[in-house]
Amino acid sequence: MRVLRSDGRPARRMKNEINVVPYIDVMLVLLVIFMVTAPIVAPGLIELPSVTQRAAEVPVRPIEVQIAADGVLSVRDLEQGQAELSPIARSELSDFLRSRQASQPDQPVVIAADGRVTYDTVVDVMDELRREGVERVGLLVQQRSADH
Repeated sequence: MRVLRSDGRPARRMKNEINVVPYIDVMLVLLVIFMVTAPIVAPGLIELPSVTQRAAEVPVRPIEVQIAADGVLSVRDLEQGQAELSPIARSELSDFLRSRQASQPDQPVVIAADGRVTYDTVVDVMDELRREGVERVGLLVQQRSADH
C-alpha cells in the first residue's frame, strides 16, 4: 500500500543515513588551501643565545638601601665591592643614586627594611627611587626555614 500525502502525491521515505559528501568537499577545499599557502608562509626565525654571549653578560650587582627600625637609612653598593653599610641622610640619597645611575643606568636597587619599619616608610623610599629615575627597584626579603 502506498502512502499518500494530503495533496495526493506519494510521500517520501525518510533515510537513516547522513550525507557526508558536503563534509568531504569542505575538507578537500581546506586541504588545497593549506597546501597552497604553506610554502608561501615563511617560518619565523628564533634567535637563541649562544654560550659565549651568556658568559660575557655578568649581571650588575644591586645597590642596597637598608632602613633600620628607627628609620635611619644606610646604603651599600655591591657592584663597587662595598661590604659595609654606610649611613646616609634621606636628603643625600637622591644625589648618591643619581651619581651611581649616571655610570650604570641599569643597576638595580633593593630595599632591605627592618620588620618594625612601617609600610608607609618603605613605600616613601620606593617612591623617591622612582622619582630619581631608578627603573629596577626591588625588596630584599629574608628567607625563613621550613620549620617555622
